[in-house]
Amino acid sequence: MIERPLRGLPKTALAIIVTIGLAMLAGCATRPSPEVLTPVHLSEPARSETAPDKVSVLVATNRAPDSVRGGFSNAWAEKLTYEQYAFSVPPGRKDTAITYPKAKPDPQRQFAVVERKQLPRDAFVQQALASVQPDGTIGIFVHGYNYSYQEALYRTAQIAADAKIPGAPILFSWPSAASVAGYVADRDAALSSRSELVSLVTSLSASAKVKRIILFGHSMGGFLVMETVRELKLQHRDAVIGKLAVVLAAPDIDVDVFRSQLNDIGPMPIPISLLVSKDDQALVASSFIAGERPRVGRLDIDDPVIEETALKARLRVIDITSIKTSDGLGHDRYASLAKFGAQLASFESGRRSTPGDVGAFVFDAAGAAVASPFRLAGRVVRSQ
Repeated sequence: MIERPLRGLPKTALAIIVTIGLAMLAGCATRPSPEVLTPVHLSEPARSETAPDKVSVLVATNRAPDSVRGGFSNAWAEKLTYEQYAFSVPPGRKDTAITYPKAKPDPQRQFAVVERKQLPRDAFVQQALASVQPDGTIGIFVHGYNYSYQEALYRTAQIAADAKIPGAPILFSWPSAASVAGYVADRDAALSSRSELVSLVTSLSASAKVKRIILFGHSMGGFLVMETVRELKLQHRDAVIGKLAVVLAAPDIDVDVFRSQLNDIGPMPIPISLLVSKDDQALVASSFIAGERPRVGRLDIDDPVIEETALKARLRVIDITSIKTSDGLGHDRYASLAKFGAQLASFESGRRSTPGDVGAFVFDAAGAAVASPFRLAGRVVRSQ
C-alpha cells in the first residue's frame, strides 16, 4: 500500500541521523517543571506595551496527579481528571517557540497561566459545549511522544492563540514518559489510553449541539487517535464516528499498521487528513527504532503509488514540507500551520470543498495555489 519513504538511505546513514536527532531532542532548552502550571498575577501593561492575548484551554487527562509538585506525572491513572486554564499569551510573536514564565513573568515575552481550576466531569462537559462553534464544531488535540503535561498544555495554548480559536480547545493528555528514551513506554501508554479517549469523544458527541468533532493527533498521538476510532468502530458507535473529522499531523504510525487500522475502520464520512513532511527527521529516528519500518508521516506525495493509494483509501494526504519548522527536526510544523488558518479558510479553488475531495495535495506556505481540502485543514486548525 504505502511504502518507500526511506529508500536510498543506508543503515549507517540512518544510525547517524537517529543519533543526531535524539541528541537534538535531548539538547533542547531546559524543560518546564510543573511550577509553570501555578497561576500568576500579571499587572496591567504599560501604556507603551501591547496587551497580551488571552486564551482558555480545557484538559482531560489520564495521567496520575503529582501531589508533590502540583502537576501530573507519567504514571497511568484509573480515571480521567478534568481541568480548565486561562493563559496570558505574549503579543507580536514571530514563531511557535514557547517562552515559559519565570519567577517574575514578563507578559510581553512569556506565556503564563493566570487561572487554573479542576472540574467535575459534568462541569467539564458543560464548559466544552459552551465552546462549540456556531457551526457545531469542537476540537480535541492529542499530543505526541516525549511530552510532559505542561508542555502539551502550553503547546495547545500557542496553537489556540495563533489560530485565534473562539472558545476553549480541548487537550487530551495521555501519560507520556516525557523522555527521549521513553519511546516504547510511550507507545504502551498511548495504547492504554484508548478507552479514556473513547469516553471523552463519546461524551461530547452525545450532545445534539455538537455536529463535528475535530480529532487532531500529532505524532504518536495520531496512533492513539486511529486506535480510538478503530475501537469506536468495533463497538459499532457509528453515530459517534459520523461526527469525527480526523486529522493526523506527522503521524508516527507504521504503514502496515495504518493499513490494518484503515481496513478495520472502513470509509469515514469525513475523509481522514494526513499532514506529512518528506524531511521529518524525528520520524526517521522512529523508523530506525522500529527496525527501519517506514512511518506514515513521511509519505512522499510525488510517488504515484501514494496518490493512487490516497484516492483508493479516501484519504487527504497533504504535504506541509514548505512550512517553517522551529525544532530542527521538521516534526513540529503542525504548530506553525495554525497561523495560516485564516488564509486556508478563505481559499477558493473555484468550488467548495466536499467530503469527496480526496487524494494528494501540497500546501505552499508562500500562498501559491493549493487544493480545496485545505479549507477543511484551516477549519481544523482553528478548531483545536
